[in-house]
Amino acid sequence: MDDKNQAKLTSNGALAPGLSTFFLPGLFFLVAIVGLFYVKWSPYYDRVFVAAATHSIGSSIITGKLAAAPLPSWDAALNYAVSYFTAVWKAVILGLLLGSLVQVLIPRNWVTRFLGGENFRSTAAAGAASLPGMMCSCCAAPVTVGLRARSASVGAALAFFLGNPVLNPATIIFMGFVLSWKFALLRIVAGTIMVFGIATLANRIDKTDTVPASLLEDNTAPLAHNSLFVNWMRALGRLIIDTIPAYLIIVFLLGALRAWLFPAVGPEWNNSILVILGLAITGTLFVVPTAAEIPVIQTLMSFGLGVGPAATLLMTLPAVSLPSILIIKRAFSTKVLLFVLAAVAVVGVLSGLIATVVL
Repeated sequence: MDDKNQAKLTSNGALAPGLSTFFLPGLFFLVAIVGLFYVKWSPYYDRVFVAAATHSIGSSIITGKLAAAPLPSWDAALNYAVSYFTAVWKAVILGLLLGSLVQVLIPRNWVTRFLGGENFRSTAAAGAASLPGMMCSCCAAPVTVGLRARSASVGAALAFFLGNPVLNPATIIFMGFVLSWKFALLRIVAGTIMVFGIATLANRIDKTDTVPASLLEDNTAPLAHNSLFVNWMRALGRLIIDTIPAYLIIVFLLGALRAWLFPAVGPEWNNSILVILGLAITGTLFVVPTAAEIPVIQTLMSFGLGVGPAATLLMTLPAVSLPSILIIKRAFSTKVLLFVLAAVAVVGVLSGLIATVVL
């Protein structure tokens, strides 16, 4: 078959191999660039100037301008869910779109070559690829699942998953203007250790590095047998089923219970080790939009929270959450997921203890 015929569609609508090798990945990157510009890059560019001028990027999504969240109730749950999804719905749609498209537009051998190794090179490449995304953990989760479905290694997929929220360049800039550049530096150093340390150790924990069969079953039908649209709809539909129901329910419940998870703050909190331990667990499980940890910390510190517990929240709140872990559960072993949760909390505790000395 000559080059001209290779660029044609097959009779059932599937793209021929010659065209899919270059055109489809190009289409994916075009969607990613346009989507990220609209959802992330352009809004964040404007927000930097607001942060620099006002030293604020809004009120706390957890407590508003108060020291404590509202008592558990249906209204508290609904209000939090509405506030949360108003902030993230565009990024959620983009995450689902990219997570499904990566499974049909990016050749598996590309992902295997650059992100499939258990070495640090693949982990570093995935971490670097996460930087332009700037997504919260829940919005990065569908893309992480898509990468695993295309045979990305455990470490590389986790580096992408954690790198999006933890090493978000825009969030770090906001942090410098709103909290202090010391906090921003702590986030860079501790965040780099968290992202690449957890990803590297996860490769050793899951030595088989086998992609779960359920993911491969969704992803094995070649384009020669199904049209591009059918393959995309299959991938998108499975992501939606795995993501949306649990996501809605857990956000609703966490919103209702946030008064228990973040009790009233006072000067007695300061830098207590018990507070650091408690907030490490709370921050690891709770869910907030991108950069929302900054006004949360700013508000709590205004009521007496010490730099130690603040640093703990700085590292744990954005990194993972119960909803994001549930979204990626099909892509990793239970052992790896439990390790990620524990490791994030440990990094949060250590960051808090260090902050009490250096900040």
